[in-house]
Amino acid sequence: MDYTGLTKSLDLPPGFVPPRALTYEDIRASTLTRDDLDDDVRGINASLELIRRTRGGWPTAPVTVEENYVDLVWHELEFREGYSFAYVVRRDDGRYLGCFYLYPVGRRVPLTDELIRHDVDVSWWVTTEAYELGFYRKVYDALTRWVEAEFPFEDPYYSNAELPGPQGAS
Repeated sequence: MDYTGLTKSLDLPPGFVPPRALTYEDIRASTLTRDDLDDDVRGINASLELIRRTRGGWPTAPVTVEENYVDLVWHELEFREGYSFAYVVRRDDGRYLGCFYLYPVGRRVPLTDELIRHDVDVSWWVTTEAYELGFYRKVYDALTRWVEAEFPFEDPYYSNAELPGPQGAS
């Protein structure tokens, strides 16, 4: 079947309230808002090549404050409406690490016969410094546990171009 241009909606039960925070070891995640603008712009622009390699796709060029402000407001609105969920990730001392996203399947990666069975597209990125400190894997470990425990999704699709291997693998 040709799914070109189609995106699945997130299938959420009536009254579902998405969690606004995640705590896992020494990381904390909270909803991504315009208050994160300065850290987000710095983090993205300092980590462009790493983001492209690990997450794939966006961004194709450095982001400006103006562009990113619009993007963050869009994330806030989509979170409020339950269309997608975006979070900022920080160390427990407040240092910015990156972001993660729960999107409708077909929005970030084109919908295919294989992907149609999934009910959410999960992706993330961390800054170059955070990657070197092992936070790319740690965010993945946190996400897999958290999405299973806190969201009503049955078959998440982790769409990053670089997925960590089994725990303990190098």
